[in-house]
Amino acid sequence: MKIGAHVSIAGGVDNAVDRQLDVGGNCGQIFTTSPQVWQEPSIDEEEAASFREQTAEKLEGPWLIHSSYLVNLATPKDDLREKSIASMQAELDAAERLGVQYVNVHLGAHTGAGVEGGLDNAAETLDALDVPDGVQILVESDAGSGTKLGGEFEHLAGVLDRSEQDLGVCLDTAHSFSAGYDLSTEDGVEEAVAEFDDVVGLEHLKALHLNDSKHGRGTNKDEHAHVGEGEIGVEGMTAVLSHPELRDLPFVLETPTENGKSFEWNVDRARELQQDA
Repeated sequence: MKIGAHVSIAGGVDNAVDRQLDVGGNCGQIFTTSPQVWQEPSIDEEEAASFREQTAEKLEGPWLIHSSYLVNLATPKDDLREKSIASMQAELDAAERLGVQYVNVHLGAHTGAGVEGGLDNAAETLDALDVPDGVQILVESDAGSGTKLGGEFEHLAGVLDRSEQDLGVCLDTAHSFSAGYDLSTEDGVEEAVAEFDDVVGLEHLKALHLNDSKHGRGTNKDEHAHVGEGEIGVEGMTAVLSHPELRDLPFVLETPTENGKSFEWNVDRARELQQDA
């Protein structure tokens, strides 16, 4: 089973490998810099080499780099678009240096441009990027609040269809549930996976963010819960983890640290649910 968590790179990006091992993970996700500010990654070659070597020796992989929260691919504003392109290009270049396979990004909000206009903007922004060989951009599903895109599978398919890049998809279970897809039952998961395959194509699904949701289906609220302890619950999480089209994909946890439960608890819980299915 490929499962891990979003871990810190504090003290050097190479420290992320041991942090991943500490929570029982064998793949995972990182930020290369603070996601709250416009700041390019600062990774020296010694750190990058150590990260690559340790990953090859100790983990099954893959790693994902999560882009800055400030990136907005769908924006109609030229200045924000240029900043988003620069930020994404820096992440892609960092991924190449680190040997990281995926850079994960949200589509962002169209802020009045409309869904179709926002999808056009997102594709144009993505097409302005120089994606290195061996690196792929993953567009992440969203909870769909306000004018944010990615809550509907059609949004993901729309960008994949419009863009000239070889894009993949990262499906976040909490986001998709909050956006309205019923992932709380075995039948619901089966129906959602079938719909994703019909609309987007399962061949494009490369990773999952495995998060339960603190809020109900269709609320468009993005707040993560421990695996099996939110509104998706044990049945839904088990169905996701054991689904034949999903079970071999990398699962990355972005669960909270609260109530005495950390990433390690969630990694163990996910493995237990998959094995018991």
